Amino acid sequence: MELLKQRILSDGVVSPGNVLKVDSFLNHQIDVELLDAIAEEFYRIYADKPIDKVLTIEASGIAIACFAAQRFGAPLVFAKKAQSINLEGDSYVTRIESYTHGRIFDVIVSKKYLAAGDHILIVDDFLANACALDGLIAIAEEAGAVIEGIGIVIEKGFQRGGASLRERGYPLSSLAIIESMDAETGEVVFG
Repeated sequence: MELLKQRILSDGVVSPGNVLKVDSFLNHQIDVELLDAIAEEFYRIYADKPIDKVLTIEASGIAIACFAAQRFGAPLVFAKKAQSINLEGDSYVTRIESYTHGRIFDVIVSKKYLAAGDHILIVDDFLANACALDGLIAIAEEAGAVIEGIGIVIEKGFQRGGASLRERGYPLSSLAIIESMDAETGEVVFG
């Protein structure tokens, strides 16, 4: 998606440790027009699928998934990273390691909101090692939901997550795939 790539080149900041900061437009301050275009692209890619739920993980994926869910006329379900008093009843729970936060989280989805036969689109902002996505996939598969697609805004192609998901047969579409980044020069190369 050329609009997204240009925004990454103009406003993204490459930091040491293979970190691409896009918080000025994607996950802290949000450019809603860009998110609208991203959602439209996910809809274009998956419009022929019977998607009836969109699934993401808190927190950065929520805004993107909201726009996508609106396009599909489907509810958005997001996995919580902590148990709370308003999560009642049975839940699907798995553990994931966060690349960004450098820690392990329990990821929780109430069984009331994800069920066998649901046709879901999984949406997230970044794909690096696929830990978060593996957790969402595990929850969806435990629920008996059908994964119709996985929509990622930015994939770090030089890390193994995307290749692993594709090798396992998941329908993965990333709107911008980064092949390399250089923290010293700030250069970003797309695949």
